[in-house]
Amino acid sequence: MRKYVLNLTVCAMLHALCFSAHAQQAKKLPRIGWLSAGSSAAEFPQKQALEGLRELGWIDGKNVTVEYRHAGGNAQRLAEAASELVRLNVDVIVTFSAGVAAAKKATGTIPIVMQTSQDPVRTGFVASLARPGGNVTGLTFLTDELSGKRLELVKETVPGLSRAAVLWEPAHVDNEFKGMQGLAPELGVRLQSIEIPRPARPDESEKAVQAAVERRAEALILAPGGFTILHRKRIVDLTTKHRLPVFSAWRIFAEDGAILTYGPDLETARRIAYYIDRILRGAKPNDLPVEQPTKFELVINLKTAKQIGLAVPAHVLARADRVIK
Repeated sequence: MRKYVLNLTVCAMLHALCFSAHAQQAKKLPRIGWLSAGSSAAEFPQKQALEGLRELGWIDGKNVTVEYRHAGGNAQRLAEAASELVRLNVDVIVTFSAGVAAAKKATGTIPIVMQTSQDPVRTGFVASLARPGGNVTGLTFLTDELSGKRLELVKETVPGLSRAAVLWEPAHVDNEFKGMQGLAPELGVRLQSIEIPRPARPDESEKAVQAAVERRAEALILAPGGFTILHRKRIVDLTTKHRLPVFSAWRIFAEDGAILTYGPDLETARRIAYYIDRILRGAKPNDLPVEQPTKFELVINLKTAKQIGLAVPAHVLARADRVIK
């Protein structure tokens, strides 16, 4: 009987120790704060980043915990969401576009992995690309530097183009409109600025398209940003009714109906996972240089072009990396 009680006691102690160890291990799971200005982590490039994370072996609920916070296009909610993640004391914050500024304002200590279309040095996110110098690192698509090339493509695609409206967000230090201003006179194109106010309401899509139509714009260029990414499908649907061709930087715009896009290959967004992995394994943001895109793609949506009666010139089609029919 004494032996039975002793064995039972030992088993109970071992079970308690195992349970305690398991509980401690569960508590030690690293936490990723996922901050999105939009409404879902299924959006590009967030989706690519999540896939890359899984490929590196980080599985939500198994060896890492992901805390998702989505702002739904609301600037105030974005700031609140960033503060929530800081209060949770996550190990790293991952964010995109407008979320970078919100995250940096919320914390100067928690590592931040960014993907931004802006110049992170000019915006003050990092000290330099090679040595970020703070708690922020990641990817910059530098789409604004390609704005001149995109304007040339717009001009080639719409023969006789003389007026082009540019929908952009003044909150961006670098923006499509300013990037095109120097080249526009050489191409004989008059740019029409349509600014997205901040905070922006959902009906700004209708107002922007109506403004472009009233100004008799012959093309609408969407600067990639929080608002245009979130409302891109609505904007394209509205412009199609007015037979107004839309152009932008990322292929997700072409996939949703824009006539032509030229910009970085968004598959590079998987590299965000590399930064998350390194930081979760102990690396410091300042030791991880900011990466720039090395591959660019030209995507043309012939289906939309036919809908609005635009004949895309053969020499433009011949340069396309992908044609949507």
